[in-house]
Amino acid sequence: MSVPKLRSTAAVFTTMSALAATSILTGPSAAEPFSTAPCALHRTEAHHSEGVDTWNAAYPRPAGTLDAVLVFLSFPDSAPRTTPKELTADHFPATTGFYAQSSYGRFTLRPHPLERWLRMPRPSTSYAIRRDWSTEDRAAYLRDAFAVADKEVDFSRYQVVYLVADPDAPGVDSDATKVVNLDAPLRADGTDIHRVVTVFEHHPPDRLVLAHETGHVFDLPDLYHRPADGKGDWDTHVGDWDLMGSQFGLAPDLLGWHKWRLGWLDPRQVVCVRGAAPNRLTLEPLAAGPGTPLPATGGGAAFGLGHGVKLAVVRTGPESALAFEARGPAGADRGACRQGILVYRVRGGAASGDGPVQVVDAHPRTEACWENSVYPPLADAPVFLGESFTVPGEGVRVEAAGRTASGAWTVTITPGVRG
Repeated sequence: MSVPKLRSTAAVFTTMSALAATSILTGPSAAEPFSTAPCALHRTEAHHSEGVDTWNAAYPRPAGTLDAVLVFLSFPDSAPRTTPKELTADHFPATTGFYAQSSYGRFTLRPHPLERWLRMPRPSTSYAIRRDWSTEDRAAYLRDAFAVADKEVDFSRYQVVYLVADPDAPGVDSDATKVVNLDAPLRADGTDIHRVVTVFEHHPPDRLVLAHETGHVFDLPDLYHRPADGKGDWDTHVGDWDLMGSQFGLAPDLLGWHKWRLGWLDPRQVVCVRGAAPNRLTLEPLAAGPGTPLPATGGGAAFGLGHGVKLAVVRTGPESALAFEARGPAGADRGACRQGILVYRVRGGAASGDGPVQVVDAHPRTEACWENSVYPPLADAPVFLGESFTVPGEGVRVEAAGRTASGAWTVTITPGVRG
């Protein structure tokens, strides 16, 4: 869908002071009550805190339908070799499809791409685009981009803004794709713009890269580990098991904890395991939704109702918890290396990129799918059928006791294990 030309540039000039400095927001500017479950971690001042008791009102809620505008930017030092239509197809409908599937149909991201290039006033090389972009260069880029886009776009119509640069321009660095958070929101067309997705991807782009960046628009953190020197493995925290760890993962569906945070799980689909006695429950595979085919125990396929329990949580401290969910080859996880009960630690006080989630490896002496996993040591992390596993340092044991006829998992969680 094209975006019509609506008015002059006058409105954007009233907002330029907001672009004088851009940085990462450090905490919620406002909060809305969310979950009251006893195992819900409290939101902290950490950037993209994993707390689920409140929702940061500065971020749009991914529920119902949200509209996103794609603005395509060219530069005077390069003639585009692709078209806006081709670049739109790089990301859509894949991004919309990912969120529709992961949210069980509760959220639709609706793209509105411009149909032509908009020319930036300066050469691409003048903006010094790179992964660790300087505040001044980034602000100059945003200032120029909004000045040219304001002639074409009514920003009051959109909850998500993508600025897509010509991928073949000499100054464009594909490693610089990211979400830019503004210290003060940009005011345009009577609406506040708190963040912008700046897209510098190759054509064709990395798999699901825009879905990953869009996750930040909804307050989800980076789950990868960035080595201090830029060398070494980035995927030691969660491996293949969440889009926010790696968009290349074999099982990139969002973790159950994130689906809880985003409001895609009903309260009855999250069980808080309390006390020291064994708790027996049935966990429906995370990918299951109405009409979703699930692997069945006797071969063939079963169909999940999509309304059962999907997440079990044991509170382990004021800002920490253990989460348990069933993962396997279905939905966005159709490429999963192994299936079973995935266990992971959640820290509400850890900031994005500082390990707010860490998958617990139930098979630390082995690895799997070395040929295509982003981190083979965690590819076989789940507790397999018939196994029991005690989480190191937590005194919590989980047993994957069986499967139901519909493909759900029968699980026993015992928080009071000693020794």
